[in-house]
Amino acid sequence: MSKILKPKDMAEKLGVTVLTLQRWDNKGILKAYRTPTNRRYYTEEQYLQYIGMYENVQDRKTVAYARVSTYGQKDDLKDQIAFIRQFVNAKGVILDEVITDIGSGLNYKRKKWNQLLQEVMDDKIKTIYITYKDRFVRFGYDWFEQLCQQHGTLIVVINNPDTSPNQELVDDLVSIIHVFSCRLYGLRKYKRKLVADKTLKGGEISDTHGEGKAISKSDDEKASR
Repeated sequence: MSKILKPKDMAEKLGVTVLTLQRWDNKGILKAYRTPTNRRYYTEEQYLQYIGMYENVQDRKTVAYARVSTYGQKDDLKDQIAFIRQFVNAKGVILDEVITDIGSGLNYKRKKWNQLLQEVMDDKIKTIYITYKDRFVRFGYDWFEQLCQQHGTLIVVINNPDTSPNQELVDDLVSIIHVFSCRLYGLRKYKRKLVADKTLKGGEISDTHGEGKAISKSDDEKASR
């Protein structure tokens, strides 16, 4: 069963206004379905058809993606997969592949995650099921969701906060603070070097013998005469 989209959701996906959708519906450009109460709605299939992706979508894979930060969280990884399986089974969806990943959500070099994104860009993935947005990526989820949409891939977020360990968020925030602290320390260290560099003080320059020679204000005035 195709996912139902409200006019507002469909408009956001297509980058148009709801008013434009209404005009398209009236002109037969993109016809909306109607509820028994005559309210407009659309389907994910319509969206994929409109962007020219649906002709190949039936041959694409449906995958589950689960992630934890450390090997000590393997039980959490199992819980994510179990929750996804329970969700898709209730909807009659069959998973073609289950991907489990171990690594920080701040790490954009996760091998399995990058392989999945490559398959998305190769138009091989139909749907990705995840239990929570931060299981896919800690920050920038909206950007990656848009990338998937451009390739006709739907990300289904089940929104189970219990599968997103609070300790992971704490660890990721500590990691970010550590990185910026190191950068700040590096800048301060660089500033101290600049302050201590005599060649940058008082207009000193190096002569041909490598010895510093200060140019005073009076020397400048004499030279100008």
